[in-house]
Amino acid sequence: MADPAPELPVKIVRCPACAGDSLYAHSNPYRPFCSARCKGVDFGAWASESFKLPEQESNSDPDFEQS
Repeated sequence: MADPAPELPVKIVRCPACAGDSLYAHSNPYRPFCSARCKGVDFGAWASESFKLPEQESNSDPDFEQS
């Protein structure tokens, strides 16, 4: 049987949602978030398209798109 994944070192990081302290370890199922609420808020922002990646310039021929 394979060894389980090695335990991550315990670190305190900044929660991406509320900027509070968050325990970054296997014991925190919401990592890197500090809580289920912060994880849900972040997921909701992605689901409602509040977070967007910038559109890249198209390299295609503009005449081709019009036909």
